[in-house]
Amino acid sequence: MKRFYALIALSLLTCLKVLAQTGDLQLAQQYNLNGEQQKAFDIYQKLYKQDNENYYSYYVNSLISLKKFDEAENITKKLQKKHPTDYQYTVVLGRIYREQGNTAKADEVYDNLIKNLPPDQSLISSLAAEFYQAENAEYAIKIFLQGRKLLHNDQLYTMELINLYRYKRDKEGLTNEYLNFLPANPGYLNQAENIFATVYEGEGDYNVLKFELLKRIQKQPEVTIYADLLTWQYMQQKQYDQALNQALALSRRRDDKGSSIYELCRTLTGDGAYDEAIRGYNFIIEKGTKEDPYYIPSKIDLIDVKNLKITSGKYTNADLLGLEQDYANLLQEFGRNASTAFAMQRMANLQAFKLHKYKDAQKLLQETINLPNLRPQLLSACKLDLGDIYLMDNQPWEATLVYSQVEKANPGTPIGQDATFRNAKLAYYTGDFTWAKGQLDVLKAATSQLIANDALNLSLMITDNTTFDTTGNALRMYARADLWIFKEQQEKALTTLDSIDKKYSGNSLADDILMAKARIYIQRKDYPTAVTALKQIAEDHKFDLWADDAVYMLGDIYENQLNDKVQAKTYYQKIITDYPGSLWINEARKRFRLLRGDKPDSSS
Repeated sequence: MKRFYALIALSLLTCLKVLAQTGDLQLAQQYNLNGEQQKAFDIYQKLYKQDNENYYSYYVNSLISLKKFDEAENITKKLQKKHPTDYQYTVVLGRIYREQGNTAKADEVYDNLIKNLPPDQSLISSLAAEFYQAENAEYAIKIFLQGRKLLHNDQLYTMELINLYRYKRDKEGLTNEYLNFLPANPGYLNQAENIFATVYEGEGDYNVLKFELLKRIQKQPEVTIYADLLTWQYMQQKQYDQALNQALALSRRRDDKGSSIYELCRTLTGDGAYDEAIRGYNFIIEKGTKEDPYYIPSKIDLIDVKNLKITSGKYTNADLLGLEQDYANLLQEFGRNASTAFAMQRMANLQAFKLHKYKDAQKLLQETINLPNLRPQLLSACKLDLGDIYLMDNQPWEATLVYSQVEKANPGTPIGQDATFRNAKLAYYTGDFTWAKGQLDVLKAATSQLIANDALNLSLMITDNTTFDTTGNALRMYARADLWIFKEQQEKALTTLDSIDKKYSGNSLADDILMAKARIYIQRKDYPTAVTALKQIAEDHKFDLWADDAVYMLGDIYENQLNDKVQAKTYYQKIITDYPGSLWINEARKRFRLLRGDKPDSSS
């Protein structure tokens, strides 16, 4: 019985000791957080003397931070001698020498460790991890590379090395590691592309990748993953013609029925490389048959790209009629069904917005809506387009009926909110400002940021211009001009805008009129005149509704249309400094940083 009580007493004493040590450790850590390093050191020293191995790491780190290097070296060597196969002490010893400034001695310790490294895969991993935790990525890499040699396997530790090269921003090491890894692991291609995009900083880096890829393609022409990566590299450098040439050659080798070319053409279209996209779609059409899965989509997309190419520049009515005939030929060849519904929708929009053939467009969209098996999303989109065309054709009741159908069928969704917004704009166009504002105020909380922003701006404009002019006559005239802009009948819009001041002098629409004119000039691709109007808003109406929009639009025009990066950066910075509450703030900050040449965030 006495022995039993003695064991209980011993256990209680042990528990009390552990609790006391835990409390001391927490207190020391708090002292460290407060910057009281000496007080923390005193506790760590006491704990180390009680149980040196368990509290070694705390104590030695405290010694190093207080530059007590001799004591740190002394205790580390003792434990190293006691545990010769526990390499953590060797890693810390090298760290002590580095902290002293004796890098040669530290490297000697580490090089010795690498020289005597045992061929143990698990040990090598844990040892490299210790180097990384000691903020010595260089030797963590050396450990892994030596491990490969000892274990006679060049595929070991690939992901670990990729992460270390990325952490060090060692672009050459990262590139070669991925290029060695990808042939056997093609599923990692997208990951490699994403990481290269975050690490590479300019044309020089991409040229290094291109050189290495061309060298490997010459040695290993059967490894098609290198050709895929080369296509991506050309795309990053906007060398679209070479990207397409590379992809075409690869598609011929793979005989993939044009699947890779089709995806590339969609990317080329998004980047505005219309000529290359047209060449790619023609390749699929010429090599394929109606039974091939990408044949019909390529025919449709080819006309759409031609549409974008023509309407993005200067065009004639003959160009538009030629496009209309292309759509008609396609529908005659493949029929009017759910597979060609996109072409029917786009042909109707061309007829309405560019050729002003409202009746033809209405008939075609109604036919599209009545097609069986039409996807619900496309059905709603066609109904919204039909509502727009009714509005342009002076049939507001028909327009609101169609918008309301979409709104009812899609409650709480972005497309349903879009329908609500179009109904509100219709009321605004027709001068029913009270009803329009009620709808717009609800849409301020829309899930779509774009709709919420547009709703907020229109609501504020109605408020600003009906508070003192309760008749709203000047605003009604402005809304008519806005409707002409929507119809892309720019001369009528400009004439109406110029008449507002003559008919209603003293109105409060000066900045609104300037913004409307800027939108017309942008429609016309007359960017210098648009800049003049936007600058007038930014300088003379800097506290009014459209000020931040005008400043952001100036940045965008200078960056993407006038190729003046310096001016673009100035206007993006102005958003950041002068309009911190603007909805454009995040995008302006991102664009400013890119133009300034900031390195991408390596964690992204």
